[in-house]
Amino acid sequence: MEVLVHWFTDNLSQHISREMVIFIISMIPILELRGGLLAASLLKVSAAKAIPICIIGNIIPIPFILLFIRQIFKLMKKTKIFRGLIERLEKRAMGKSDQIKRYEFLGLLLFVGVPLPGTGAWTGSLIASLLEVDIKKSSVAIFCGLIMATVIMYVVSYGIVGNLLH
Repeated sequence: MEVLVHWFTDNLSQHISREMVIFIISMIPILELRGGLLAASLLKVSAAKAIPICIIGNIIPIPFILLFIRQIFKLMKKTKIFRGLIERLEKRAMGKSDQIKRYEFLGLLLFVGVPLPGTGAWTGSLIASLLEVDIKKSSVAIFCGLIMATVIMYVVSYGIVGNLLH
């Protein structure tokens, strides 16, 4: 992830503001809020400024995923070009769905909130949608998970660990 964050930071910061770089990185699957906060610390943007930008950037795609991803996947699976990709995405997401199936709200919150590879708001939203978890329940769990991930990543990016990385 660090390599991707560095690449985006180096390439985008030449053309757009540091805040916009952070916002865009926070919207990208895989990088999300974690990558946005890491980029913010690399770009020397204060945590007070970076945290709201990262949260907003990461949260914007979530309602669209929760509401429309099943229909989009259904449409895309009808085409020969995208069928294999969509089936792999579904299989990968569902392979990580055990804790969400078992604990629903708490499982989704922890899945989004604990910053491990392959977890986060995008994948959590995809799994919640595929499992047809209630949209209100999943939205609250994902938002709470984002807050949890924000706290953890703040400590990593700006705290003691962040100082060791610079």
